[in-house]
Amino acid sequence: MAAEQENVGNLKRKLAKLFQLSLDATVPGEPDIEPQVAACTAKFGDYQCNNAMGLWSKIKGRPGIEFRGPPAVGQAIMKNLPQSEMIESCSVAGPGFVNVVLSKNWMAQNIQKMLVDGIETWAPKLSIKRAVVDFSSPNIAKEMHVGHLRSTIIGDTLASMLEFSNVEVLRRNHVGDWGTQFGMLIEFLFEKFPNFEDVNETAIGDLQAFYKESKQRFDVDAEFKDRAQKAVVRLQSGEQMYRKAWAQICEISRREFDQVYQRLGVHLEEKGESFYNPHIPGVIEALTNQGLVEESKGARVIFIEGINIPLIVVKSDGGYNYASTDMTALWYRLNEEKAEWIIYVTDVGQQQHFDMVFKAAKRAGWFPADDRQYPKASHVGFGLVLGEDGKRFRTRSSEVVRLADLLDEAKTRSKAALIERGKAAEWTEEELEQTAEAVGYGAVKYADLKNNRLTNYTFDFDQMLNDKGNTAVYLLYAHARICSIIRKSGKDTEELKKTGKIVLDHADERVLGLHLLQFAEVVEEACSNLLPNVLCEYLYNLSENFTRFYSNCQVVGSAEETSRLLLCEATAVVMRKCFFLLGIKPVYKI
Repeated sequence: MAAEQENVGNLKRKLAKLFQLSLDATVPGEPDIEPQVAACTAKFGDYQCNNAMGLWSKIKGRPGIEFRGPPAVGQAIMKNLPQSEMIESCSVAGPGFVNVVLSKNWMAQNIQKMLVDGIETWAPKLSIKRAVVDFSSPNIAKEMHVGHLRSTIIGDTLASMLEFSNVEVLRRNHVGDWGTQFGMLIEFLFEKFPNFEDVNETAIGDLQAFYKESKQRFDVDAEFKDRAQKAVVRLQSGEQMYRKAWAQICEISRREFDQVYQRLGVHLEEKGESFYNPHIPGVIEALTNQGLVEESKGARVIFIEGINIPLIVVKSDGGYNYASTDMTALWYRLNEEKAEWIIYVTDVGQQQHFDMVFKAAKRAGWFPADDRQYPKASHVGFGLVLGEDGKRFRTRSSEVVRLADLLDEAKTRSKAALIERGKAAEWTEEELEQTAEAVGYGAVKYADLKNNRLTNYTFDFDQMLNDKGNTAVYLLYAHARICSIIRKSGKDTEELKKTGKIVLDHADERVLGLHLLQFAEVVEEACSNLLPNVLCEYLYNLSENFTRFYSNCQVVGSAEETSRLLLCEATAVVMRKCFFLLGIKPVYKI
């Protein structure tokens, strides 16, 4: 019973347990046989067990084997399948594929059970307890731009999916709050504001402009450059005045970042580069004592097998760099925070860097030799955001697009579309604002998440705010329509959950029911492969299946009204959980 409870909502896992018993009975004592169960696309069934061919290649020719080929193995697997209320019928097709048709009564009961007990009962159960997701990570004193959008959105969704799967997630913002650029910023601050302690963001104004001005001075004024380089040393050696100025710049920057995070509804805990500084010497020393760190051209490096450039952990001038910080952060996350899975969400350009860091960690014995075992680290790479010209997305003056401006425009366009539909006359100003935000920001997020993250994608407001096709606008409107159907029925769905009963007699009811029941395995797949687009595809197909059901099955006023209203409610519940995992606010009327 405990095992059954473990994945209460996961159809694929439930069937895999049954097929495991069947395989054990078909070839007793055969080691390393895992059931290969997959959802079906053909018309023969709902799921398929594909073990027969692989099993036949392992056992053919052995003494005492009576099977005459894969179809016979498939027949035996089907015959040995234990009785289960889940399964209506089985058949064997082609080279031994065992097709399973699920019982529609069992399906209906399980959807109803979810409505009563809550969607959390369909949460996947992963084999880890704690993970770190390192995402967003902008640089202090620089504004968040469109390049930070992908890391922030993808990281937030991965963290939410893991949290839904009962994993404790440490959401880490590894901000760039240390390094040589702080020398010039601090010196420029002292120069412009002799009483720098009284300075606030109003005085500094645009931090981005402040950064540019200080960089210009640094590039043209040798004396200023010299002072800036000395300031770095004074900051790093802990001189109080320099530490104070540094903390002030960080705080102003942090407040700007927080405004963007608030708008996106994203929660992170900052542990920037500076946090790991005190731990670097100890980590380098431990790696040196293990014989991993070697001298090379005056620097101290770790050589990685199969890569012709080494990982530099101490520069030739004795300073530390990204690799020193990243190795130390990894050590801290494994040893101090006891994380089992550490996930880094950055652009694909950093793939090699992280690959080298992970391989160095493996050499140090921080990770097991088998990549499938925990603890482990994964780099979640993503492609570029492109403009309509196919080049990196920029403003007309070739500036990087500020994230705040981009969100403003998304909301403005969304609000204009709602006004055009006459909503300004029907709704309060507050309702209009909230819906414009939910739809605008949701459109930006979904347009990013629906693509395989490894590919580049073109940023196109017209396309993402279209209310037709695979867009957040279409999906949010679909959800609002379902809510409207339930409202118009005048029925209390809470009451119906207790007294009503779901029936899946019509073919389109059954298709919708099966898709709802596949939610848990889809979230598990999206989590395991770190691919949010898998969940987006599921959500879009759910909406399409609902549309087909609603077109062919009258809901309000039909003999099956109660059952169909409960199916509407179940669809809305699953859609809302998908929206929540994707960081999108649902809308209830449109």
